[in-house]
Amino acid sequence: MTDLPRTYRGARALAGPLLFLEGTRRARLGEWVRIEVEATPGGPRPGPYRGQVIDAGRELTVVQVFEETVGLAPSQARVTLTGTAAATPVGRELLGRTLSGAGRPLDGLPPPVGEALRPVAGAPLNPLARVSPRDSIETGISAIDGLNTLVRGQKLPVFSGPGLPGLELAARIVRDARIGGETVDTARFAVIFVGMGITHRETRRFLERIEAERVRERTILYLNQTGDPVIERLLAPRVALAEAEFLAFEAGLDVLVVMADVTHYSEALRELAAARDEVPGRRGYPGAMYTDLASLFERAGILRDRPGSLTQIPVVTMPDDDITHPIPDLTGYITEGQIVLDRELHRRGVFPPIDVLPSLSRLMKAGIGAGRTEPWHRAWADQLYAAYGRGRQARTMAAIVGEAGLPEADRRALALAKSFERDLVHQGAERRALGETFRLGWRLLETLPRTDLHRIDDAIWRARPTAGGGGEGER
Repeated sequence: MTDLPRTYRGARALAGPLLFLEGTRRARLGEWVRIEVEATPGGPRPGPYRGQVIDAGRELTVVQVFEETVGLAPSQARVTLTGTAAATPVGRELLGRTLSGAGRPLDGLPPPVGEALRPVAGAPLNPLARVSPRDSIETGISAIDGLNTLVRGQKLPVFSGPGLPGLELAARIVRDARIGGETVDTARFAVIFVGMGITHRETRRFLERIEAERVRERTILYLNQTGDPVIERLLAPRVALAEAEFLAFEAGLDVLVVMADVTHYSEALRELAAARDEVPGRRGYPGAMYTDLASLFERAGILRDRPGSLTQIPVVTMPDDDITHPIPDLTGYITEGQIVLDRELHRRGVFPPIDVLPSLSRLMKAGIGAGRTEPWHRAWADQLYAAYGRGRQARTMAAIVGEAGLPEADRRALALAKSFERDLVHQGAERRALGETFRLGWRLLETLPRTDLHRIDDAIWRARPTAGGGGEGER
């Protein structure tokens, strides 16, 4: 439903990215707004500026402006409420394109026409229409495939830190992902990368990794970099997810959405809330940040009677490496686990520096087991977790009493922890098949006495693959 455009001369006030109007008629939440000013020497550009109604009251309407507003005089502005809800063109023709956070072309090509227009606001998937995710995505990364399995339709964030390779890990997942043996450069897949407040260098490094593997032609980039308007960061993921939903649920593709960086997005939310004089919540972030983040993450999933899927990998840079900070804390509540990067592993040259103990995939159980990976996958992972956890505890104790002062069982666990990080977690640029990950894990477990393996029953132990790759192992 659309209304006729209404144009108003002058606005009451301007506060950062927010324009306040009086006396508007039939203003609707989410309505597109066009703002123009008279061209004057030395003044702001005449526009048009794009905006969106975010608060439609009886006396006051608040418009969120998506471009820089420095120098814009509200009394001289000509504001047009267009009568249409914020929408963006979507379609398969956008594959391979580079667009701004607002959907404008950055690649020198004409603006996309698309196959349809879709509201950028979208909506979380109806729980009754959801299908429980069941198909694992093989990423080629042992610490994920073996211990924190990613499942098609899941939302699994990467918790990184300043200077840690969170975006590089996301690029590796995009490059090496497999579903049913098919790679992401086939017609069944699409990748959408949303850059929110990232640097040009980070964008370039991400592109270098995917262009080398012919994935670029199946990728759409929506970029809001550090020099772009801060407020556009709030629009970028919504425009991208509108396209992702079309490709997944109407075109039938398996879509992988990488969003980086959720921390920059949340900072933009805080800036907007401050401009609206909202009462701040924890550490100054708006109280509605949980709801806002959920409106993005809950758009992932699989729909009944639809062939495609939408999988999300948000990248979160934890301020001061603090996993209890409101941004990773709320993200972890909404999403279905987290992959946590560790600074100490990164310092020792381990890549990817994934700390498996705080990492978690809540949907792992649905995507592994007989008929999917291996019948003993869960027991294998649980035993590795237990042994590595004991080794980490032994490492802490060794720092106090020395390694020679540890009991024999703790020295064995400590040796396993070192080998686990060196041989299983670390893999450099190598893509590791799931079968090889299993063999490496069994090789580590075989260094322990059978009596230490409390989570592996005798039937599983006899059926384990040998170091040569198959058959029953004896010990």
